[in-house]
Amino acid sequence: MNVPLVEPRAPRGEATLVERFRPGDARAFEGMARDRREPAGAVLAEPVPVDRRGRDRRQETGRRGERAAARALRDAGLRILQHGFRARCGEIDLIAEDDGGLLVFVEVKTRRGSGYGAPARSVTAAKRARIARVALVYLQRRSWLERPCRFDVVEVRIGPRDTTRVRHIPDAFRVWPSG
Repeated sequence: MNVPLVEPRAPRGEATLVERFRPGDARAFEGMARDRREPAGAVLAEPVPVDRRGRDRRQETGRRGERAAARALRDAGLRILQHGFRARCGEIDLIAEDDGGLLVFVEVKTRRGSGYGAPARSVTAAKRARIARVALVYLQRRSWLERPCRFDVVEVRIGPRDTTRVRHIPDAFRVWPSG
């Protein structure tokens, strides 16, 4: 569910959420449940950085990371089957296949700088479960439920002067059938 952070126009005399609370302000948690515009405990996002053409810089960074990851996977001998497979339950960045027919579902994490730690650390248990659900949808749609597969993570770091470092983590996590 997408909940807007700010109403486009506040009624006369009523402040928008951004005017009332600054990001990180402790008061942002008070009264949110009563407000009905934000879920309780919501944290307001920082303004989205945009480039000169008005494009979201984070999306451009992500696309650049996915291109670098696809190149690295091709260099490692994998064949890219699909970029950005989407299902209702989420998205898988890259789907590849090795020479032996093993399907590889790849989560790409791109970071500028090192302020948030290693990119692969942001692939939480919830994210891994979401990736597994999307992978299952992909396999079901193609009637490939019996095909062997693995889940990889590719870290892409964009450093000073736009240098790019790619680290491929094969078999980064495993998914066990439930039930």
